[in-house]
Parts: sequence; C-alpha cells; structure tokens
Amino acid sequence: MRDGLRLAVTTLTVLPVRAGRVDRAAARVAMTAAPLVGAALGGVLGALLWAAGLVLPAAVAAVLTVAAAALLTRGLHLDGLADTVDALGSYRPGPGALEIMKKPDIGPFGVAAIALVLLLQAATLAAGPTAAGVAVAFAAGRLAVPVACRRGVPAARPDGLGALVAGTVPVTALAAVAVVTAVAGLFAVPGRPWQGPLAVAAALVTAGLLTRHARRRLGGITGDVIGAGVELSTVAALVVLAVR
Repeated sequence: MRDGLRLAVTTLTVLPVRAGRVDRAAARVAMTAAPLVGAALGGVLGALLWAAGLVLPAAVAAVLTVAAAALLTRGLHLDGLADTVDALGSYRPGPGALEIMKKPDIGPFGVAAIALVLLLQAATLAAGPTAAGVAVAFAAGRLAVPVACRRGVPAARPDGLGALVAGTVPVTALAAVAVVTAVAGLFAVPGRPWQGPLAVAAALVTAGLLTRHARRRLGGITGDVIGAGVELSTVAALVVLAVR
C-alpha cells in the first residue's frame, strides 16, 4: 500500500517523494488511488484560484491556475494528450500509430489539442468554481487512470508504463472510487448538489470512450493514452461544473 501510494504521487505529480517498490502490485494501488491524488492537487489549485482571484481579474487567476497545474504535473498529461491525438489523428493502423506516438516531436493535431484543452480549462476556471468544485473536477479527471487500467483492458505495447499498469485495477475498485468521487461531488456546487455527480459522470464517459477507441485503434492502452484521458476527463468535468 505504501509503495503504491508513493508511486501514485511520483507518477501523477512533481512532488519529490522517495520511490518505493515498482511492480504490478504497487501499480494496482497507485492507479486506483489516482483520484485521491487528483483531489489533493485540485484542492491546492482551488485555493490558488481563490487567492489569486482576490487581487487579479478572474481570467488572469484562471490562467495562473492552469499554469500551476501544468507545473505540478510536469506537463506529463499534456504531453500524453498531444502524442495520443497525433497518433489517433493519423488514421494509420495500430503499429504505425504507435510509432507516431513514440516520436519526440509534436504534430499539428497535438498542438491544437493542447491549445484547446488549456483554453477550455482557463475559461471554465474563470467562471468561478468553488475550491471544492476544482478538487472534484481534478479527482474526476484522474478517474481516467483506473478506467484505462481496469481488468480486461490490455496494453498496446509489451513495454513502457502501459504494460506495467494495464489490467491492474479490479472493476470493483474502480466502482468504489467512482462512487466516492461522485458523493464528494454533491458538495461541489452550492445549491445544486446534482451538478458535481453529473461532472463525475461526464469524466467517466469521456475516459471510457477514449479507452474504448484506443483499444480499437491501438490494441490497448499506453501511458500517453492514460495522460490524454486525464486531461480530457478533467475538461469534461470542468465544463459541466461551469453550466449555469
């Protein structure tokens, strides 16, 4: 358990936590605990958004919060988003798409995807969600991790992060963390308890659709697909929370 939680923190954030054992048993705990890490990250970002909003225009505070999110995650998920969109947008068969995903450069599809995701994140944060809402959105976004790593979903390659974590999360564990996140969502929007759970549902649907598409096109998941799922699911949750 301790090694798994360390792996979750070191994989999903920039915090310099001393690494422990890295194997599939630790990966199971780490991937299941991803929403917990997301909630902690979202709590920090929600506090930053609130504090910055006291002295800065809402748009500026939102952009600073998005920049802080990228720094606190090393831009890892954004890189995965760009690589995944470039690969899937190429319309090449699985092996060819995976080769594109491995290239260090970013193509036009990837650049456009990053720009659109960052713009949507900034715009939705500028709408003024509560700190609890931000925490729920980032926790919901990290539900993409256990969704992609659930039992029955294979890795697209025999090596890399995807091979380590694919198929490690029991469906019962995924269901449990999804329910806990949805219950927390009841407190995301004052006066509208339905909106937080709906945001969690939107994140889950987004993650599920991406995982299904990656499985069909690539034969399974990769670390990049997981990162893309995190970014897209977070955006989906934030968009629902921004509904007036």
